[in-house]
Amino acid sequence: MGDAGGASMHVVMLPWLAFGHILPFTELAKRIARQGHRVTLLSTPRNTRRLIRIPPDLAGLVRVVDVTLPRVDRLPEDAEASIDLPSDALRPYLRVAYDTAFSAKLSDILQQPPGPERPDWVLIDYAAHWAPAAAARHGVPCAFLSLFGAAALSFFGPPEGLMGRGEHARTKMEDLTVVPSYVPFPTTVVYRTFEAREIFEPGLIPDDSGVSEGYRFAMAIQGSQLVGIRSSAEFEPEWLRVLGELYQKPVIPVGLFPPPPTQDVAGHEATLRWLDRHPPRSVVYAAFGSEAKLTSAQLETIALGLEASGLLFLWAFRPPVDADAGEGTAGLPEGFEERVNGRGLVCRGWVPQARLLAHESVGGFLTHAGWNSITEGLARGVRLALLPLNFDQGLNSRLLVEKKIGVEVERDEDDGSFAPEDIAAALRRVMVEDEGEEFGTKVKELSEVFGNDEVNDQCVRDFLWCLSEYSNQQG
Repeated sequence: MGDAGGASMHVVMLPWLAFGHILPFTELAKRIARQGHRVTLLSTPRNTRRLIRIPPDLAGLVRVVDVTLPRVDRLPEDAEASIDLPSDALRPYLRVAYDTAFSAKLSDILQQPPGPERPDWVLIDYAAHWAPAAAARHGVPCAFLSLFGAAALSFFGPPEGLMGRGEHARTKMEDLTVVPSYVPFPTTVVYRTFEAREIFEPGLIPDDSGVSEGYRFAMAIQGSQLVGIRSSAEFEPEWLRVLGELYQKPVIPVGLFPPPPTQDVAGHEATLRWLDRHPPRSVVYAAFGSEAKLTSAQLETIALGLEASGLLFLWAFRPPVDADAGEGTAGLPEGFEERVNGRGLVCRGWVPQARLLAHESVGGFLTHAGWNSITEGLARGVRLALLPLNFDQGLNSRLLVEKKIGVEVERDEDDGSFAPEDIAAALRRVMVEDEGEEFGTKVKELSEVFGNDEVNDQCVRDFLWCLSEYSNQQG
């Protein structure tokens, strides 16, 4: 494909209110702006302050618009992202606030008269299921941006299936544990029993926001003119073809756009010095994302597994969901930090993950298999030990194992439990046993795709070219 298609466009972007959605939307906004296009990025005041950093050279092209959320019953007063919710049961109320405020703001933007303030495209996350219809009323096309990989999105099927209709509807939990009939090749990309049980109701049954998560995906996909996938043709070409058949509209990989390892490390200088003291590719970095709400028992098991592995490790530790505020050692076995002193480091609070993964001493990544973390890990060529916890993570994990670029922690099929030795065994397989060399070779090859800025920017240019071509054809 060619360049971005000539004339400058104005793109309005609506990410969902989760760190793992706002950050990649922001990264893509910057990459779009670097191609000479203007972006209006909608967020909330608190998220803007803590997450969105637009470099001075792009300030004239990226406009961040703060949208204030309304008061909603049961939603904590300062909750502006899913990480702020003490329980996943409160997610529907954040969706209600999002729908109310962001649909009104989008309506205001769409009513701008023809000119530089009127958008040429609206680029939406899954939650903004109302946006395609709103944009269509004003003659503005909409594109759905999936922050999930093509394999996970393919598994959930066509929009009508996500709405609970047609031959591919998932009407019972067990439907999530088998390969869909439309997948034309052998695969293990399915949910395990314990995962299917956890995702069926919150994913496919309407919640207190009025619709299910599946319905949001379905309406966002069905109403959009194009679908962009945060993936690459080099990584999962077979699944991108499946998606094109399912959706019957253009499905375009937009690249992986991992954040550059240039984050501010203020407060983490000692951590970097600790990494500096260890040999190349010898340290395991452990982190489980911003969404997972792990219990004390799960965290203690992970701690004992890290200890039992005998490997050097750096753990981005978040307190357990069942801990009281101020319990600094909750979730850690008694005496754990003393026993691992020297070979293990526990970091509390925010850590500059992209910067740490890029450090030459980091060779492995114990991760929840969220697509953002997979992207960041493979961009830096680190080996993956996978402990999927929710959402699409089980599907991502099966895909990586299938492609022989990761090892999944053994779990009880029915209840999902795992033991310290399961964590230790997975880590040793990727880091020190013979097959670890194969993993190392594979992830190094993939880092040339995931971590290559020129490759990722070309994907963005191709996506923008498709947007521009569609607009030209319409008008």
